[in-house]
Formats: sequence, structure tokens, C-alpha cells
Amino acid sequence: MTITTNEAVEKIQGTKGKVFGVTFIKRTNGEVRNGSYRLGVQKGVTGEGRKFDPSEKNLLGVFDMNNGFRFLDLNNLLNVTIGGRTFEIED
Repeated sequence: MTITTNEAVEKIQGTKGKVFGVTFIKRTNGEVRNGSYRLGVQKGVTGEGRKFDPSEKNLLGVFDMNNGFRFLDLNNLLNVTIGGRTFEIED
């Protein structure tokens, strides 16, 4: 199934803390990466807050199940897997 980036973000935000998969192109070197992520993780949060607004740079803050807190560049998403269903992203 093919969806837009905005639809992908809506689906990710609807995961309610469940693990989801993302395939994306890494900004720094153009490498294709896969990962498992979650939203809403509180462990390790200091309460200090971020120094910038990620949405201004089209980023989504997530918890990488292997590497801690990361940002996904929403411009470089290739597909999203939620609940065993994979959605290809086209804009």
C-alpha cells in the first residue's frame, strides 16, 4: 500500500507506544537504513527540553530500540511497518 509522508506520520503517531519499523535514507551519507522505533519513551528524559523545534526541520523525535533517542528525517522515509503491515511512502 502506498501512502504520503503526512499519512505515515499520522500512522506513526497512532502507534501509542508500540514498536514500529522504518526504512529511510540516512542524511549524512545516503545509506539506506532500517530500524525499530517507539514514541512516548520517558526513561532517560531529564525534563530540560530540546534546544530547537524538530518540526521546523521536518524531524520526528523517536526512541531507537538499539541506540536510544534519535530523530527521523521525514523527507527521507521510504517505508513504515506498523502492526505487520508495510506502507511504501510516495509524495
